[in-house]
Amino acid sequence: MSRDSRVLHQGGRFFEGARWHDDRWYVSDFFSHVVMELDERGHAERVLEVAGQPSGLGWLPDESLVVVSMTDQRLLRRWPDGHVTEHADVSAHCGGWANDMVVDGKGRAYVGNFGFPLVRGFKPVPASLILVELDGTPAVVADDLLFPNGMVITPDGKTLVVGETFRNRYTAFTIQPDGSLTDRRIWVDLSATVDRTKLQPDGCALDANLHIWSADAALGQLHRIAPDGRVLEQLDPPQGLKFFACALGGADGRTLLGCAARGYLEAQESESLDAVLTTTLVDSPHAGWP
Repeated sequence: MSRDSRVLHQGGRFFEGARWHDDRWYVSDFFSHVVMELDERGHAERVLEVAGQPSGLGWLPDESLVVVSMTDQRLLRRWPDGHVTEHADVSAHCGGWANDMVVDGKGRAYVGNFGFPLVRGFKPVPASLILVELDGTPAVVADDLLFPNGMVITPDGKTLVVGETFRNRYTAFTIQPDGSLTDRRIWVDLSATVDRTKLQPDGCALDANLHIWSADAALGQLHRIAPDGRVLEQLDPPQGLKFFACALGGADGRTLLGCAARGYLEAQESESLDAVLTTTLVDSPHAGWP
């Protein structure tokens, strides 16, 4: 199936953490150290500057914006009146920079981290998944995850699915009433799905058919993946770029926002401004969280 995509916004360093909220797109730019909001025409405004490098985004029940501050391993809270405080310090539970996050309907945040320094020459080591309660209290709820990355929660609030980038799979958990995780299982194995090439799941989004749109950190495409492991669709990025994250939103939930850049390390090591945001109309709308 062929779909038409268009560039919504350009001129970033490395876009991640894309979300749709209150009729606006939100996205972090890692290396420009800003969180931005955009309308559906691509007009962008800066919401927050994050010296520690922003990543995952989410909202609490009072509409406070919560932002992962990567390098100092904290969660920041931008209150509805605009002032910013520390929501949580998760540094005691991180083996590397804090990274992506999903916030559920009760304001509980599940936060991943690298587990190791993501620089050339280092080998991946397992990391923990951290639950941050609404009051900011952190605790480890799962361990032995190899680079826990993009996450989604199903519409019933009962299942969390997390991408393990360097294990080439999505792992699922049952969410208990207190937010703890049980019944660990492989949701889908991505080690041989596209031309026998291992996919590396990065940022992702869940649709109403409980299929995951997944950015592939290795090949750079967006793939729509069914729970039985079938890859139902593939979207290619603009020439010379790779997709690293995506989100579903728009007025009817059927716009897929893609975050594309030359590469993570390339963006980190240069001052290039070639990252873009793309939009593509898809069939099945957004579901669950984020």
